[in-house]
Amino acid sequence: MSQSDLVGDLKAMLMDAANKFTAAADADFQRHLDLAALDLGRFRPRTLVGTLTLVADQSNYPAPSGLLRPKFPLWGTAEKRARRPWDGNWPGRLPRLTLVENAGTRELWLSPPPTAAQIADLGATYTYYYFAGHVIDMDAAKTSVQPGDRHLLLVRAAAEALQELANNGVTKPVQLGNAGVGSMPKNGTPGALADSLLKHYEAMAA
Repeated sequence: MSQSDLVGDLKAMLMDAANKFTAAADADFQRHLDLAALDLGRFRPRTLVGTLTLVADQSNYPAPSGLLRPKFPLWGTAEKRARRPWDGNWPGRLPRLTLVENAGTRELWLSPPPTAAQIADLGATYTYYYFAGHVIDMDAAKTSVQPGDRHLLLVRAAAEALQELANNGVTKPVQLGNAGVGSMPKNGTPGALADSLLKHYEAMAA
């Protein structure tokens, strides 16, 4: 599913309320979808593999742009399980991986930093798993949201849009398209509909 496809679906879901968003190049709808994709990670976590090129006694390394938080490292874990503390090749204490903000830049920190001996033994490529945010791209093949979660994403994006209208003081009732299913109301004030959509979203996602 491409960004343009999802924008079209979101507009259809919002119906006349979509006309209240007037930013050029559908920037408002893209923002709503991006925020929805970010929140989707709470229920549909996305795990990726990252690597760092280690330097002896260096703690800080650039974080991938889409990283939400580290999951767990792979570097040295197999060796530590296979060896014993009394063995001569015991790797010692392995670094703990954490995400920090350093002077406005997101970095991954290894504490304690890897030693030259550890790098010589375990290798200079530090491999780890991390949780990443979902991506919505103009190229459908690069969108990470699964087809089965399309409606879930759109419900969350519609809730974001309606909450934005409510925050801007819009109180005139609006009507929704195919978001209003089952016992959910299809019309109401933006604030009330946003609350209903969020509850519907969380129930669907659970």
